[in-house]
Amino acid sequence: MSTLDSLALTRIPPEDEALRAEVRAFLAEAVKALPAHVRARSWGGYSTELSRKLGERGWIGVTLPREYGGGGRSAFTRYVLVEEYLNCGAPVGSHWIADRQSAPLILKYGTEAQKRFYIPRVCRGEAFFCIGMSEPNSGSDLASVKTRAVPNDKGFLLSGQKIWTTNAHHCQYMIALVRTSGAPEDRHKGLSQVIVDLSLPGVTVRPIEDLSGDSHFCEVFFDNVQLAPDALIGAEGQGWEQVTAELAFERSGPERLFSSIVLFDQWLDYVRTPRGRTAPAQRLAGKVLTQLAPLRAMSVAIQEKLVRGESPIVEAALVKELGTTLEQFIPAAIADDLFAREAEDVPVELLMTLKYVTEASPSFSLRGGTRDILRGMIARGLGLR
Repeated sequence: MSTLDSLALTRIPPEDEALRAEVRAFLAEAVKALPAHVRARSWGGYSTELSRKLGERGWIGVTLPREYGGGGRSAFTRYVLVEEYLNCGAPVGSHWIADRQSAPLILKYGTEAQKRFYIPRVCRGEAFFCIGMSEPNSGSDLASVKTRAVPNDKGFLLSGQKIWTTNAHHCQYMIALVRTSGAPEDRHKGLSQVIVDLSLPGVTVRPIEDLSGDSHFCEVFFDNVQLAPDALIGAEGQGWEQVTAELAFERSGPERLFSSIVLFDQWLDYVRTPRGRTAPAQRLAGKVLTQLAPLRAMSVAIQEKLVRGESPIVEAALVKELGTTLEQFIPAAIADDLFAREAEDVPVELLMTLKYVTEASPSFSLRGGTRDILRGMIARGLGLR
């Protein structure tokens, strides 16, 4: 039996589905003033005000224990919330990473003091984290990172550089994968994760403008940054184990399926009009939906594994690879459809949304692991290499 045979058709429990209507109504009001081309940024969009409102309603950290300020509910509850955030294009980028992986990581590996300090702030929508994994000349080869945290009598002295660090210029903290012993040639050995307060002396954050004109990617420099002893998460040298567990959360969620969904919905609205409805457009809509439905089913099945405490790394890699392929197909196919039409007035807002998603879509197969890296993982998981 292969790894993927363990994925079983799973339904979101009724008690979690019951939350959907309330969330949808709240978000419809919250984003009603945002045009589609802004909402298309979705989890890349940024609103600290919205994050705090969601925190007040208990919709951040919903899977985390109540004793730390969380909701004490299942991964399926969060799945419903995330689907609704993505489907309406809510700008949830400020708390996204902290909620998705930073707080769960601290809960699993952190000290009691770390849990009590950081997790309640995340749940209130007050503490925002970025991920310090990728580096120049390393990319998705995380085992080759060169950033070092050298132990000293005050804790750790941090030096190096991270890149593609989403929203680092807005965040208070970074969880960074660093080398605390050995050399890059040692690969997985000697890697640890540390919490970095980005306000510390020696930290420099520089936003990088992308094709769409947004500047959420950042490069971050550490010039002899002094970290306290309690910056270390878990045991020294445990970083690789932590990162691989963390990436299952990062790669399996609806954000790997729905990054183009606001555009797709806008286009569907147009196709439903008399002037927009054509046979080729209807066939394209069916093609997208027949790919999206099984991918969502796979994603939901992975949530069941996460609920059981498993770490479905290969399954998550497959969903991420297939999902981002579909996400990139959507803007390209919609562009082909719209520009094949003759003498038609296509809504300007639809074209603006298409422009943004087209410019952003190359990043879909880079963030969270490149296509080549994921395909290698899948091949090994299936016993093909």
